[in-house]
Amino acid sequence: MNYLYLHGLASGPQSRKAQDLRDRLHQVGHTLHILDLNQGDFTQLTLSRQIQQVKDYLASDSLASDQPTTIIGSSLGGLTAAWVGQHCLQVQQLVLLAPAFQFLHHWRSHIPADQWQQWQQTGTMNIYHYGYETMMPLAYSFVADLTQYQETNLSRPVSTLVIHGVDDEVVPIQASQDYARERSHVILLEVTSDHALGDQLDEIWAAIVRANKFSNT
Repeated sequence: MNYLYLHGLASGPQSRKAQDLRDRLHQVGHTLHILDLNQGDFTQLTLSRQIQQVKDYLASDSLASDQPTTIIGSSLGGLTAAWVGQHCLQVQQLVLLAPAFQFLHHWRSHIPADQWQQWQQTGTMNIYHYGYETMMPLAYSFVADLTQYQETNLSRPVSTLVIHGVDDEVVPIQASQDYARERSHVILLEVTSDHALGDQLDEIWAAIVRANKFSNT
């Protein structure tokens, strides 16, 4: 089995969850491939770009082509994983950590209307990038791109484990509840935590193990 990790928006490969899972998988004999979805150009980031980057990686020599792949995705990385799983048969399992379902709707509710309008007019908005530890501009094309993705089209029955905090204020747990309710192949684990799930590292690992992620393949 190949294992691939996708970090969230304004994060990076050095995120705590990515590094923790890399170490745990290494201890049981597996390699976790961690992509940098910023690609050196965070400003021009879009969901489409992330999806294409992952597809290209899946088709590269970096992964064993004769093995199925599990994608572990956090927040926007989780949404990206879901869309890659929709199109790539190589992806057999998904582990989605506070996935950014209904993201545009929820994110807009946190941004004042005048600030959103200014973003649209000027073309960029500064947001804090946790990976770079500084404010970074994000182009409005990020929003325009997101509007073309309708989650009702996520229909491929990929074995999916969703872990979501009941106290998540960025992406309310209802988004994952709605997603799981409509798909029998999705298991939702609700935990007492926020969007970062930083206090749930042991539970995340235990859930992955319980989901039989470690086969003899």
